[in-house]
Amino acid sequence: MSEPLKIAIAGLGTVGMGLLKLLQDNSTTISQRCGREIVVTAVCSRDRTKDRGVDLGSITWYDNAARMASEADAQVIVELIGGSDGIALETCMNALQAGRNVVTANKALLAHHGMTLARAAKNSGASVHYEAAVAGGIPIIKSLREGLSANNIQRICGILNGTSNYIMTRMRNESLSFEAVLKDAQDLGYAEADPIFDVNGVDAAHKLAILASLAFGTEINFDAIHIEGIGNISLSDVEYANELGFRIKLLGIAQRTETGIEQRVHPCLIPASSIMANVEFAYNAVEVTCDFAETVIHVGPGAGAGPTASAVIADLVDIARGHTLPVFNVPGDKLAALPTVPMNEHLGKYFIRLKVTDHSGVLAQITAILSKHDVSVESVLQRAQDPGKPVPLVMVVHETREHRMNAALLEISALDSVMSEPHLIRIELH
Repeated sequence: MSEPLKIAIAGLGTVGMGLLKLLQDNSTTISQRCGREIVVTAVCSRDRTKDRGVDLGSITWYDNAARMASEADAQVIVELIGGSDGIALETCMNALQAGRNVVTANKALLAHHGMTLARAAKNSGASVHYEAAVAGGIPIIKSLREGLSANNIQRICGILNGTSNYIMTRMRNESLSFEAVLKDAQDLGYAEADPIFDVNGVDAAHKLAILASLAFGTEINFDAIHIEGIGNISLSDVEYANELGFRIKLLGIAQRTETGIEQRVHPCLIPASSIMANVEFAYNAVEVTCDFAETVIHVGPGAGAGPTASAVIADLVDIARGHTLPVFNVPGDKLAALPTVPMNEHLGKYFIRLKVTDHSGVLAQITAILSKHDVSVESVLQRAQDPGKPVPLVMVVHETREHRMNAALLEISALDSVMSEPHLIRIELH
């Protein structure tokens, strides 16, 4: 058997400890599959006095991860600190500049500084691996870089954030409000104390930026992504969607069009019979549409110590086998800077929820405005309320450009009969 692969781990949180446990419990299996042992020679964490239930006595301890990346007796630095810059970026850059390979689970770092890391890797001859950065235990990065490498990829669509999917699942299953489920999720540890990146779509957007670059051979462009979260999704939206045969999911979608790349993260109504609609709770799913393999769907746990550690090990096994690839699948100087398709050019169907006065002629007014902007109504739902009180009005419209939809809603919102700002959710049928 070859010499051991020596690694240093920066960050001993949930994933870092999961990695140590997996290396310990499955050491024989891992060694057999990669032809050499993987040995932890150094670690770095903020509190060296904490009892972690693992013997770290023989491992060199560093108080500074960036210094460890430069000095440790290791061929690979595993960055599990998190954060889009600061010490995480410094640690990875120090490792690459020293010619050490980097394995990271840090999607924010890659989304914001992926091109910087790719250039540093090319200059030093080192490599950057990040299977754990997207969709936890699902091997989607390996699938895009290797399994589907012969295909031209046309579209990626995914449930990329487990917290949001957990919230939407429980809202529908238990008829609970967004606020009630979020609080419960925080109490149970499914959501962070500050869940803003999860529920506002930013976490999913970080992951989508990585997937889009791999899929389309483009430079990472996080700023090009249209981002909306689930904070404005009400229980009534969920109930109306169900009545119409849909479920609501927060999706990340990237697709190639004739005019460029469309990248967006937002809540969507999707058919309740679809595979994606039935991916529940904290699970993730990624659907890849390509020319020869057609449609491939990956489903699995999107986070957690075990699944994420498993993805980290997959990268370490590749390095141990001597298997490395360009950071974003093609050499950095070959990555295209394709134009971004603006969101107002999006072509799709829409769900609209309004609250209107209960008077005759209101529906006619609204449909006249929609028609004026070349928006055609497919179906209408209206539930009776107490006489004299505003009534909810739900409409589904046929495929149209988003700028037409927005112009129509702006005019509709100015009507005296409309009592609240119109609420729009996009519909994805494929």
